[in-house]
Amino acid sequence: MANPPNVVLILADDMGFSDIGCYGSEIETPHIDRLAAGGVRFSQFYNTARCSPSRASLLTGLHPHQTGIGILTKDDRPHGYPGSLNDRCITVAEILSAAGYATSLVGKWHLASNIRQANAAWPTRRGFDHFYGTLAGSCSYFQPASLTRGESNAEAEATARRDYYYTDAISQEACAFVREKSQREQPFFMYVAYTAPHWPLQATEEDIAKFHGRYDEGWDVLRERRMQRLAESGLLADAVKECERDPDEPAWAQAEHKAWEARRMEVYAAQLHRMDQGIGHIIATLEETGQLENTLLLFMSDNGACAEVLPLDGSAEAFKKRRPDLERLKPRNGVELQVGNEPAIVPGPEDTYASYGRAWANLSNTPFRLYKRWTHEGGISTPLIVHWPAGGLDTGAIVRAPSQLTDVLPTILEATQVPYPQHFKDRQFPPSGGHSFLPALRGEPAVDHTLFWEHTGNAAVRRGHWKLVREYPKPWELYDMDTDRAEMTNLAAVSPDIVNALVAEWEAWAKRVGVVPWDDVLAGYRAEGKNETEAAG
Repeated sequence: MANPPNVVLILADDMGFSDIGCYGSEIETPHIDRLAAGGVRFSQFYNTARCSPSRASLLTGLHPHQTGIGILTKDDRPHGYPGSLNDRCITVAEILSAAGYATSLVGKWHLASNIRQANAAWPTRRGFDHFYGTLAGSCSYFQPASLTRGESNAEAEATARRDYYYTDAISQEACAFVREKSQREQPFFMYVAYTAPHWPLQATEEDIAKFHGRYDEGWDVLRERRMQRLAESGLLADAVKECERDPDEPAWAQAEHKAWEARRMEVYAAQLHRMDQGIGHIIATLEETGQLENTLLLFMSDNGACAEVLPLDGSAEAFKKRRPDLERLKPRNGVELQVGNEPAIVPGPEDTYASYGRAWANLSNTPFRLYKRWTHEGGISTPLIVHWPAGGLDTGAIVRAPSQLTDVLPTILEATQVPYPQHFKDRQFPPSGGHSFLPALRGEPAVDHTLFWEHTGNAAVRRGHWKLVREYPKPWELYDMDTDRAEMTNLAAVSPDIVNALVAEWEAWAKRVGVVPWDDVLAGYRAEGKNETEAAG
């Protein structure tokens, strides 16, 4: 290939389907929206419902169970997954590096059970020449734990600066990599994995102030407005006719502590806004260095919005003890760290550690139901924006064909004309189960293929317009995605033949990719005197 494209893969963390402007949000995201206007949006792109499994699937083109990461990064052997990227998969960074690309990861890794000693599951051992970011999952935005440069701890870089903010640091490091590699005649692959807008709710007061009063009308009004913008955008076609509040959450009129509730969403919006500003800097750097035209840039989220309440299980003190990074975290203003979702803790500053709750997550996932960890649409539906000016894309189009994370690696390889290897460094691995969606980006028919999911017993299969989905331990439900993406009308009872056929397909897939039955994982934990919450991570 005479002039192979650069590839920039940008991943948001715990961002809901309608949280960005071009997908219906009231949060201004002008730089992401610019990519959408000059590129292609997907209306039915899917992740795997949780952070680590999504990252494993995104980077390898395999289902997460095949990579060793079926839940999170805890080693659950012998009754579960090892929790680290295994040697029976190959990453896109390894493939492109071998083909002559410079490679970089800036941001969150979360694919290794051991984050203290360098090992085969670290990014530097899986194809990334350059790494600056965090090895663990969630962390403080002002003093991120497990911050690493190369294979050396870099936490002191954050504590030494009064103005350090992790989202900004990710963006700045990404821009520096682009500037450095643009001086050489070498294509680059850069994976930018933000932690925004994952909890904790932490942002600068300057950014929070931009959203002051924005959420005073509450989640009901704002959800209806998002739904209206989504309908006007054409993203949902005629697949959603209703937009109902989560029945477990109160109407805004009955909500207590409204000012505190509004503040929670203001901070969340500020975190997203800051990420968008950083993406703007990356775009500007690509432009200034003459790289934007021939850069394949993809933006998406690792799962749907997060309804988790902090502390996750038990008291704040117990939560801190299970999180050594919180035990040693000393806010620079000298105030003791406050953990929890209660009105006495006003989120935003670095001495707070809170989340925004289920009702606001319901807004983030408009118009879908359920959340991160579930395989209903609210857990697995993500925006996907693809921008590549020199790539012959159908600019401004909406791709409606269903695709999922396993399809990203084949798409990148087709765009770069790099073949998928049959073996690598004496490692054997299965072929990617995904299909390139590059033809669909260019206005051609997409490959029709069946999609599968499983996470902590929650499961789904999608074939054509039919989606079969199960919320563990409940029965299977069946929905027609052409008319009911909000999953309101369960057709399982009236279409048993379709249910049985899809169940058989799902079971064959689960056996092929090595899904460990959730009942077996739970049994192993219970034998150790542990509960389901601990098993789920």
